[in-house]
Amino acid sequence: MYSEILRATGTYTDEEVWLFEEAVIMRHVARNEFLLQKGQVTKSMYYLLSGSIYQYRQGSELDRNIIDLRVQSEWVYDYQSLISQRPSEIYVQTFTDCQILELSLDTVHYLTGRSIAFLQLNRVLEGGLERMKFFDQSMTPTEKYTFILNNRPLLLQAFPLKMISSYLKLTPETLSRVRKSISKKTIS
Repeated sequence: MYSEILRATGTYTDEEVWLFEEAVIMRHVARNEFLLQKGQVTKSMYYLLSGSIYQYRQGSELDRNIIDLRVQSEWVYDYQSLISQRPSEIYVQTFTDCQILELSLDTVHYLTGRSIAFLQLNRVLEGGLERMKFFDQSMTPTEKYTFILNNRPLLLQAFPLKMISSYLKLTPETLSRVRKSISKKTIS
């Protein structure tokens, strides 16, 4: 049932796929529910079957600094808390109703104990570094938005522009100018 999710991380036998399918937990999570709150230690990784999730740091009561946006077919977790097993500095919250697969660290350890092939699940963690690399690069606002257009266009359908501008570390006005500039270029 979930073999394609597992096989995206490496090569597994049918028995290993069966072990994964038996061990992973499918959950429905309602809109605006927390998967992780600041101060909690990350104990699981989540695969998003449907819906959308965002990660943020809370500034003032109304100010959320969006640090990641996730949509269907993506893994979600707090990389720093998961790796260090220290309390999280962020919140992970559903934006819409979601269907997720939960893979706890205990389950990963169980699976790895059954077969070393499950060490390939470490590839999931490489995605946590993706965001850091993205913002470590000195990209212009146009380059950032173009990256989203070309590599993660579902974000534009799943989240409001205010959240996308926060994620890209742009003001809403700058994002609006970038979008206008890009649309003029595509029309010409």
